[in-house]
Amino acid sequence: MARWTKGAVAAGLLLLVAGCSSVYRNHGYVPVDEDLATLQVGVDTRDTVAQAIGTPTSAGLLGDGGWYYVQSRFRQFAYRAPEEIDREVVAISFTPAGTVENIERFGLREGRVVALSRRVTEANVKGVGFLSQLFGNIGNFEAGNFVD
Repeated sequence: MARWTKGAVAAGLLLLVAGCSSVYRNHGYVPVDEDLATLQVGVDTRDTVAQAIGTPTSAGLLGDGGWYYVQSRFRQFAYRAPEEIDREVVAISFTPAGTVENIERFGLREGRVVALSRRVTEANVKGVGFLSQLFGNIGNFEAGNFVD
């Protein structure tokens, strides 16, 4: 009987420890640098980009806007709500003629948007209001905002 009790206690402790480990989930898709290296700024079009790295998870607000590939990593520990621990965005903008104008990679460092890499045309880098909005909403939601 004592052996059975010790075995049950050990199994219970093992389940308790296993239940308290963090669970990680990835959402979205961001192409790797090797795939982005095959794209040529000023040469490739929307069709060739779609063939090389796939279609984006979201596009710019206007029909001629850029393509945005977004990937997030979440951690959930025990009963706590999932927490976003990393987000990466690849933004590909196009000229009015439909060729690739800029390829940029953004990430989060200490809660701030950071440009990780850029490949641009001769023109200056455009402002990316969509990305600022996307990253700016992290942690700004409260349940009281949605319930009267």
